[in-house]
Amino acid sequence: MTRKKEPKIRPTAWDAAVFGFDTFELASADERVLKSAKKPGHYTVKVDPFSSKKALYEQGFYYCDTLVEPYCDRGHFQPHYDVRAAVSRDAALIPDAYLCRQSFVGRFHRDFNLDRNAADRRYLQWLRQLIRSQKVFALLFRGRCVGFLGHERGKIRLHALDKKIRGKGLSKFLWTRACLEIFKSGSKEITSSISLSNMPVLNLYVSLGFRFRNPRDVYHKRIGARPRGR
Repeated sequence: MTRKKEPKIRPTAWDAAVFGFDTFELASADERVLKSAKKPGHYTVKVDPFSSKKALYEQGFYYCDTLVEPYCDRGHFQPHYDVRAAVSRDAALIPDAYLCRQSFVGRFHRDFNLDRNAADRRYLQWLRQLIRSQKVFALLFRGRCVGFLGHERGKIRLHALDKKIRGKGLSKFLWTRACLEIFKSGSKEITSSISLSNMPVLNLYVSLGFRFRNPRDVYHKRIGARPRGR
């Protein structure tokens, strides 16, 4: 039986629905694949940071971010406890619009060719999907919801904290409670994906015993894309 080949350029329907024009992800930065990214739309490709970027720039791609994968097993996890910190699986406690909108600074926000409000909507929709799948913890401090953490199959997918408590050293206590619940559910390892420019979260993962692997530079390209229906 012949195995079906994965497409070199695949549409990303989730992002297209949010931004209002066609979006794609490239499977590799092979020069032939880069040259075939010709249709109007927005393209993403992730590459080894040490690889040559010559072909990317020649084909109109521009640097957007560098991502890295934090990872930790139960044996290396370093918890931090505070009796005031807790988590709840009750998603009704999470005021999603307040906590999520303008809480993120990801690659879609950094791209000058994309609308920042649309990037906010992308994360809001992702949060709502995780809530429907019952894969979100409400992060509680002194009984009040101050953030959320979305997870799936041992991977931390999405998280945010109320601006009023950021920078006060409380994240490590909240993440401890959430990570222990993820380990308790059967995951042998917890992973995530973060931008190397996000120093507060990078330091948070270090404090909890996480290590890092799989760095990837993210490049984008936009070709004459205009929102559909406008």
